Amino acid sequence: MNNAWVKHAISEIEADFQRSADTHLIRLNLPTFPGIYLYLKDESTHPTGSLKHRLARSLFLYGLCNGWIKEDTTIIEASSGSTAVSEAYFARLLNLPFIAVMPSCTARKKVEQIEFYGGRCHFVDSASQIYAASEQLAKELNGHYMDQFTNAERATDWRGNNNIADSIFRQMEREPHPIPAYIVMSAGTGGTSATLGRYIRYQGHPTHLMVVDPENSVFMDSYLQKDRTITGTCGSKIEGIGRPRAEPSFIPEAIDSMMRVPDAASIATIHWLQKILGRKVGASTGTNMWGALTLARQMRDRGEQGAIVTLLCDSGERYLDTYYDADWVKKNIGDLSQYTQQLEAM
Repeated sequence: MNNAWVKHAISEIEADFQRSADTHLIRLNLPTFPGIYLYLKDESTHPTGSLKHRLARSLFLYGLCNGWIKEDTTIIEASSGSTAVSEAYFARLLNLPFIAVMPSCTARKKVEQIEFYGGRCHFVDSASQIYAASEQLAKELNGHYMDQFTNAERATDWRGNNNIADSIFRQMEREPHPIPAYIVMSAGTGGTSATLGRYIRYQGHPTHLMVVDPENSVFMDSYLQKDRTITGTCGSKIEGIGRPRAEPSFIPEAIDSMMRVPDAASIATIHWLQKILGRKVGASTGTNMWGALTLARQMRDRGEQGAIVTLLCDSGERYLDTYYDADWVKKNIGDLSQYTQQLEAM
């Protein structure tokens, strides 16, 4: 193994990290929730535009230090888009070939971004096929399958080291309620919820971690039934979150509760949130925010005050031809009016 190249590669990734500022924590102005403060951790400001930038960096460092990534290794990843965009960025940084294995229905904008960073896309018909196809490509090309769905929870230092949980609690220090009552997160790999849950317990915080799950995802079923063998028949319509199987990185014991969020509620929420933020966000942010607003309403009904933090996972500019296209939404998601009315009444 060329240790000099590995040292150089790690140095390049660390230098890139030093050039990147932390992401913003946005406090929303919601007068109908007096004494309850809602925050969005804006992960769309990473160089590759999403929360997955953190994961991709960790996965590359994990692979390099384990000896799995070498100077000429082809990197392969199974992804619905955002992780692949971020991994393509780091592969280009290290001058390594990159292939993303993804469902053919993935948003075109994500495909274009992967190709912009020099990666190429290998399409399969359904989300359930991405795992085997990635393993086969890695075998054929003598490459490295990053396997975010297995390695996400172990590649990140959950004790601190400027991970997303550490960043949230540091940024909350001067807020009216420095320790959030709730943190709300959706699951794609399950790695971020595992990091948040472990960090909260390690630091001894009383914060409650709730994971929100979209339709056609088995994470909540697996959590409630304590059964990791449950599988689904189709993929989630909320890109980046929800899975047809309980991924190895999903650690149900690290979270406190779960909530199912209808797809129409997620999409109605991103349009509602656009009016408040003045910009578009991705559908997974809608899932997160619906969960956070539900908790805020429950706190208000109980006469409680406190802080709720959730994540803005990526920009809505990636989804102009899907979640922000009225005809596409009507055909693929359905009528949003029920949830739009609930949001306007909050």
